[in-house]
Amino acid sequence: MATGAVPASFTALKSRDLKGISFAKSSDFVRVSDLQRIKFRRTKIAVVRNSGNPGSETVELEPASDGSTLLVPRQKYCESIHKTIRRKTCTVMVGNVALGSEHPIRIQTMTTTDTKDVAGTVEQVMRIADKGADIVRITVQGRKEADACFEIKNSLVQKNYNIPLVADIHFAPPIALRVAECFDKIRVNPGNFADRRAQFEKLEYSEDDYQKELEHIEQVFTPLVEKCKKYGRAMRIGTNHGSLSDRIMSYHGDSPRGMVESAFEYARICRKLDFHNFVFSMKASNPVIMVQAYRLLVAEMNVLGWDYPLHLGVTEAGEGEDGRMKSAIGIGTLLMDGLGDTIRVSLTEAPEEEIDPCRRLANLGMRAAELQKGVTPFEEKNRRYFDFQRRTGQLPLQKEGEEVDFRGVLHRDGSVLLSVSLDQLKAPEILYKSLAAKLIVGMPFKDLATVDTILLRELPPVDDKDARLALKRLIDISMGVITPLSEQLTKPLPNALVMVTLKELSSGAHKLLPEGTRLVVSVRGDETQEELEILKTTDAIMILHDLPYAEEKTSRVHAARRLFEYLSENSLNFPVIHHIQFPKGIHRDDLVIGAGTNAGGLLVDGLGDGILLDAPHQDFDFLRNTSFNLLQGCRMRNTKTEYVSCPSCGRTLFDLQEISAEIREKTSHLPGVSIAIMGCIVNGPGEMADADFGYVGGAPGKIDLYVGKEVVKRAIAMEHATDALIELIKDHGRWVEPPVEE
Repeated sequence: MATGAVPASFTALKSRDLKGISFAKSSDFVRVSDLQRIKFRRTKIAVVRNSGNPGSETVELEPASDGSTLLVPRQKYCESIHKTIRRKTCTVMVGNVALGSEHPIRIQTMTTTDTKDVAGTVEQVMRIADKGADIVRITVQGRKEADACFEIKNSLVQKNYNIPLVADIHFAPPIALRVAECFDKIRVNPGNFADRRAQFEKLEYSEDDYQKELEHIEQVFTPLVEKCKKYGRAMRIGTNHGSLSDRIMSYHGDSPRGMVESAFEYARICRKLDFHNFVFSMKASNPVIMVQAYRLLVAEMNVLGWDYPLHLGVTEAGEGEDGRMKSAIGIGTLLMDGLGDTIRVSLTEAPEEEIDPCRRLANLGMRAAELQKGVTPFEEKNRRYFDFQRRTGQLPLQKEGEEVDFRGVLHRDGSVLLSVSLDQLKAPEILYKSLAAKLIVGMPFKDLATVDTILLRELPPVDDKDARLALKRLIDISMGVITPLSEQLTKPLPNALVMVTLKELSSGAHKLLPEGTRLVVSVRGDETQEELEILKTTDAIMILHDLPYAEEKTSRVHAARRLFEYLSENSLNFPVIHHIQFPKGIHRDDLVIGAGTNAGGLLVDGLGDGILLDAPHQDFDFLRNTSFNLLQGCRMRNTKTEYVSCPSCGRTLFDLQEISAEIREKTSHLPGVSIAIMGCIVNGPGEMADADFGYVGGAPGKIDLYVGKEVVKRAIAMEHATDALIELIKDHGRWVEPPVEE
């Protein structure tokens, strides 16, 4: 008999079917046999079913964290917490391309042409294939588009292009049935395939009502499953955070739990019909939500004994470095945990431009899994996998008698540090501007997005008065200046922060410094427990986690997790800055992807207080902007307007790239404001779940404007829509005038 388990604190348990429910008290859990759904006070909670896994007799659920209402499986969400091991999956065939753990991570994208334009779509698919994509998705919204798909497929085959094609389906079961006859894979969105578009109403469902809706889904979905079996097609059950049904949200909220349950409703139908050629996806525009949803999905699949592959993606990531960074944070985090079998980097750019960053990410993940990069095994007790809880280090406190204010060397919402050279000190005003400081009569002042602290590996000579004056002016505005111990001992700089290694701490070399000198400790994270013990004796202002980038076998992500576990277990609350030293000549995309994966993969778990990206000969402004993008992408420090921008497809009702650039140009100076720029509303207003304002294609040449999930203005002529958006922002008191260039 399959058994579920819920915390003993759940005292008021009800079920749709109470027959056969038995209770076995233990100190921590009440066990509930054959439980389908429970009710705790007024909150209904889906309990994991494991009826298909006879090898696991008990499903144990626990709160995701202290006080959390989210129940999660105790079982693991990845193969290993201390190294990258690819999650074992079955193989799913998409045409002639195999997906799964025994195969390379596959790369895919989506066309942006009108699907009815057969020649244009064929040409774009060919360009994408020539760039190296393994799979291409095409939107299919109606009968005419479905008919065009047959021509598209035949034309590509005649041109010797056998790349698998995927039909993207929303709200159209009959269209899915039609196109399954020619395309290799069908993507269905559980939020809108059989359910109506969400109205974001809090609906009350009786147990009978809920069951009737599940029966309706099965009735609508079964013909497609049967057809995919008949033709040997694959399927993606692709949940979007922005398009969950009212029914799902009424039970589970607009949450990772709801995303997983939405997909499982469809997966259970597939399994009932003995169809297993499918993959899952859990997409969101917020990388933190996306990571949590995939982890919860895998944890529950492990409970059930399911081994279906994963399609990874951050939806509506945006364009340029912003889009690449968001994708790297979400996808890279999961790849380091060994999760993911096919990926798409969704950018508001031409689809063929997605392939290169996608390949770089896939290579990063496959390399980590091939080498099984990691650290010595350790027990992990404090990291929260399924809900975000930030570990906040103790910010610097002012000590009596100190001449300068050290409280500003770190920022409470996440700090940006940059490495500065002696050459940059030769032109102080240019340096101040590069650090994004305000200049008033040539004097620097900190602003919203000013760098918090700099690292100066070499101090200017003691007699270089101009360079030292420039540094003093930075220190006077509470900007930290970090320099190595050897430099400070030979060319002391008043009020500098002195960087020491664990070996230097152990040797006592730092005791040569004046009493009260503020220390910064550089740590690799893979040291022995004995070597880390010296941290208990120091009053460091911060720790720099610095593992050489060229390390072949040691994983930066796992080494940092090990370090944070040590700090938590020993109640050491030093702020920790992720210091990544990139090799000379690194490609910009590799730098963004490396930072998003290796630092973002920790920040999304609440581990870390800032970032120091060190890259010789890279543009200084690029490094600063990338650092702030990383913090904002991890939902930490907000220093500019946030954009939720879809990548465009055949449904898009305007030139998304052009309009997106126009809106960004006029609104990019609004930190704390989030704007969704959507080509259409296919996934419903839930796509604006993370946005304050929405600019959405409503009809050809017409734009609808949203505030949150509510449409407030319809059918605005496109030539006036950007100005109308600005007026809407002003009406809600969120507008400020752009700063005047000096």
